[in-house]
Amino acid sequence: MYAVIRTGGKQVRVSPGAAVRVEKLAGSVGEAVTLGEVLLVGGEGEPRVGTPLVSGARVVGTITAQDRGPKITIFKMKRRKGYRRKMGHRQSFTEIRVERIEG
Repeated sequence: MYAVIRTGGKQVRVSPGAAVRVEKLAGSVGEAVTLGEVLLVGGEGEPRVGTPLVSGARVVGTITAQDRGPKITIFKMKRRKGYRRKMGHRQSFTEIRVERIEG
């Protein structure tokens, strides 16, 4: 069984037992989290596609990590003008272990 959920402006395919990284969510490590924006549920017979959401479906998981991703470097330059800007960024994420898909 699998589901496609929407979180943090992105769509993610999840299945029970899988670990998935999503945009930062509120909560601490070990807490249960419920994701209610389920767009599709499939795996047993015909997939159920929502319009836009599947009614009554939700994904339940546990937060396993609150961390930040690798550093990326942003460098801007205009040639022959003496213009240079260097900046770094690390995006925060939440890692979730999916327990079950309901609905």
